[in-house]
Amino acid sequence: MFTGIVEELGEVVAVAPAGASAEAVLLTVRGPLASSDARHGHSIAVNGVCLTVVELGDGTFTADVMKESLERSNLGSLTPGSPVNLERAARTDGRLGGHIVQGHVDGTAVLLTRDPGEKWDVLRFALRPELSPYVVEKGSITVDGTSLTVSAVSAPGAAEEYFEVSLIPATLEATTLGRLAVGSVVNVEVDVIAKYVERITAVSRARAAATDPA
Repeated sequence: MFTGIVEELGEVVAVAPAGASAEAVLLTVRGPLASSDARHGHSIAVNGVCLTVVELGDGTFTADVMKESLERSNLGSLTPGSPVNLERAARTDGRLGGHIVQGHVDGTAVLLTRDPGEKWDVLRFALRPELSPYVVEKGSITVDGTSLTVSAVSAPGAAEEYFEVSLIPATLEATTLGRLAVGSVVNVEVDVIAKYVERITAVSRARAAATDPA
């Protein structure tokens, strides 16, 4: 479990096939802070994807990235030198500075526009139709592992669905979002509470329909 408060900007050191299959890779990342108290089996979020540490080096850690994660996130496009957002798993005795983040990416989004302001930048991302129901104005969303507040969202049924976030200087400096170029692909995790509400409602309706004599 994470909070979406990026602790460190890391750098990819190596990407190697995990065995004979090309369906998984071993990702090695330099992150002195993230790896400082890590142990084999610990979780570290890389661009918002929860990965399990399998090896530790001098200021680096290595994690297995399976096919599911490669297909659902932007980790498959990482190469040596790529910057990544890093966050260690949240401690139960710490503050929840962002929101509840699982590190289970729901999909990707493309940066459509970037509007620089005097004290902030407004970023607009394409919103995939299947994720649209879970994104609301002033709600929480995770972009490349960064907990953000949705500042605007397209109207339901709009020809081009999108969401916007407004980034303060601290976020621009401390995360990869500060250097993100238009056309870049980011990982998106929507608020898990919204998904549970939808599931509970759907199951309740289905059961009610099954028992309705009409």
